[in-house]
Amino acid sequence: MFGWLSGLIFLLIEKENKFVRFHAWQSIIVFAAFTIVTIVLRVIPIIGWVVSSILGIVVFVLWIVLMYKAYKGERYKLPWAGDLAEKWEAAVKI
Repeated sequence: MFGWLSGLIFLLIEKENKFVRFHAWQSIIVFAAFTIVTIVLRVIPIIGWVVSSILGIVVFVLWIVLMYKAYKGERYKLPWAGDLAEKWEAAVKI
């Protein structure tokens, strides 16, 4: 939850910095997708619970890595979310 929530906070706070807005959008896209997948997996007894727990750890590590990359000033793009984040950063003004 914190991945997309932190992205939303930064998106609402920062209006001009394209670097921050790109990373905020990417965070919202990636972690909202993971949230939806986790909700669906939690409905499946036992196997879904195990997979969603493992996915939770992977998501947490990804969140830390992406925050570190942004902190270091690297415009790190994830394969599908990075392209979408670039489009939304340019087109959507909140």
